[in-house]
Amino acid sequence: MRKNQSVAPPEPCMLSECMAVISGAWAPNVIWSLRAGPRRFSELRADIPPISAKVLSTRLSELEQKAVLTRHVRRTSPPSTEYRLTPLGAELLPALDAIVQVGHRLKAKRSG
Repeated sequence: MRKNQSVAPPEPCMLSECMAVISGAWAPNVIWSLRAGPRRFSELRADIPPISAKVLSTRLSELEQKAVLTRHVRRTSPPSTEYRLTPLGAELLPALDAIVQVGHRLKAKRSG
């Protein structure tokens, strides 16, 4: 066993805390789609074509519970619901940007 050991993350592990937020199926895509501003459910479905309505609804509820986004019901006829990132949710965007950049490099490496 090597003597140089990895530094243990502080308890509770904040890396695990953050990854729990973005690790759900399609959660990063939902956050990514909300980066430009408020979106309605149908707009999010159009942004993420493979996602089912059931999964999108579940993910939106989870992200709302985790304070990543807010849900606002507009008093229109018929009523419409908009979702937007909270300031905390917006803080995830640089991390997602970094993941996307690494993804591009990984894809280029596999292709080349």
